[in-house]
Amino acid sequence: MMEEYKNKVVLISGGLGDIGRAMAEAFLTQQAIVCISDRFEPQVASERWPLLDDAGARLFYDQVDVADAGQVDAWVTRIRQELGAISICIANAACVTIKDFSTISNAEWKNEMAINLDGSFFLANACAKSFVETELAGSIVFMGSWAAHAVHQNLPAYSVSKAGLRMLCQAMALEYAAYGIRVNEIAPGYVNAGLSKVVWSSNAELQMKAKAVVPLGQIIEAEEVAKQVLWICSDNCKHMTGTAIVMDGGLSLIRP
Repeated sequence: MMEEYKNKVVLISGGLGDIGRAMAEAFLTQQAIVCISDRFEPQVASERWPLLDDAGARLFYDQVDVADAGQVDAWVTRIRQELGAISICIANAACVTIKDFSTISNAEWKNEMAINLDGSFFLANACAKSFVETELAGSIVFMGSWAAHAVHQNLPAYSVSKAGLRMLCQAMALEYAAYGIRVNEIAPGYVNAGLSKVVWSSNAELQMKAKAVVPLGQIIEAEEVAKQVLWICSDNCKHMTGTAIVMDGGLSLIRP
């Protein structure tokens, strides 16, 4: 697979999160040119992930607010001008508010939709237009969630935004198929990443309880998500588009 990604330009939003870094490292291992973005200033980004200062000419970072279409368009344009045609886009940036409908504020709801749904659309569509302009049959991957495939309490905005992402994936896949562009979704279950990782690292009992809920009895690691992304972007999946890979160990099967 290494030659398949060699020197291909890969864009990843939310690149400083656990899953974002895992995906970036996976593509770097395959000799791709990886461009990540996140909300932090460059100096802070380097402190959070020292590899940014050590990866030479194959890893690039930009501070981008994905909820701002102008910033997203500028990032995509700059990457094309400086590094050439983009081959792979991974819309990974997301946030989550753990509240129920009675307590979540309008501002929190709007912010989550702006980042999770609007931001994913802004980046994916900008890259899709780039693929069309450069006549490149690129690949787009949305980072979804099992929460979009089963009702979950206390995650209203997150669940709805990820459900919207599911239809966005299908609609874009159908429209851009004429250009050979593939659009797919990876929807993980419980991942040892982000807020969950912070909580579980300080409370092993909570992690064991979460693990016990999953039918297959396992918590997913960020590196495992990255492997699925590599696979779905590869020629092994050249006939797959509009597809959601729900890798949740059966978690969504037990929800009403």
